[in-house]
Amino acid sequence: MVNLVCEAILPDCPMKDVEEIEKSIVTTYKKSIWSKFLKAINDFDMIQDGDKIAIGVSGGKDSLLLVKLFQELKKDRRKNFDFKAVSLNPGFRNSDLDNFKNNLDKLNIDCEIIDTNIWEIANEKAKDYPCFLCAKMRRGILYTQVEELGFNKLTLGHHFDDVIETTLINMFYAGTMKTMTPKVPSTSGKLELIRPLIYVKEADIIDYTKTNGIRAMNCGCTIEAGKTSSKRKEVKDLLAALEEKNPGIKQSVFNSMKNINLDYVFGYTGGKEVK
Repeated sequence: MVNLVCEAILPDCPMKDVEEIEKSIVTTYKKSIWSKFLKAINDFDMIQDGDKIAIGVSGGKDSLLLVKLFQELKKDRRKNFDFKAVSLNPGFRNSDLDNFKNNLDKLNIDCEIIDTNIWEIANEKAKDYPCFLCAKMRRGILYTQVEELGFNKLTLGHHFDDVIETTLINMFYAGTMKTMTPKVPSTSGKLELIRPLIYVKEADIIDYTKTNGIRAMNCGCTIEAGKTSSKRKEVKDLLAALEEKNPGIKQSVFNSMKNINLDYVFGYTGGKEVK
């Protein structure tokens, strides 16, 4: 919900009827999105009977799709779980908030919006690089609110490209080999975070969004231009250039996180920091 690059997606047409949008998930996008969503859930055993799952919704393309996928999954009565969309309002402009609510209404998404002043605090307390503090605060507040609402899992809209970009960001700028995992305990240990879009490529999410006329939000950030972190954008652009010259390189990076041979690394921390 927090790893956002602020780029708007302009739809190809007015928003289609919600019935048509829902149908496209299991027809037009059955192979590229729906099947990959199901595969991730099954491969990593993400959902068990009795789960109460909160869906973190930013208003962007990934999280809006994620809710529609869970609505579709709920129709399969073999899966006995409950879910609800939950969103933090970090300080959206009124126009952005209105657009968000309009999308929720048209897409038939019941979402609890929690108002905060995260952006104001982050901009004030971390004047040079507020994005890190913003992300940390959003995670902390979201985890706490979801726990208080009685959920045992939180699902986030991170996709295939997020995994790859995070892998390289950690290598290039943090000197560590780690990425987003399909399942992980929250920092409090009271929640399990799941990422069912982990096999779904961003290009397919963009295509679904544009084709169905969904005017998804960008990050909506009100922080001064020039203060936001550009590392993810740099890595995204680098990967795009490499993929153009070497098709399949993104998949290789993704696969590398499943094929680590500990006999051929200098050190393995097991969660402990190495200096």
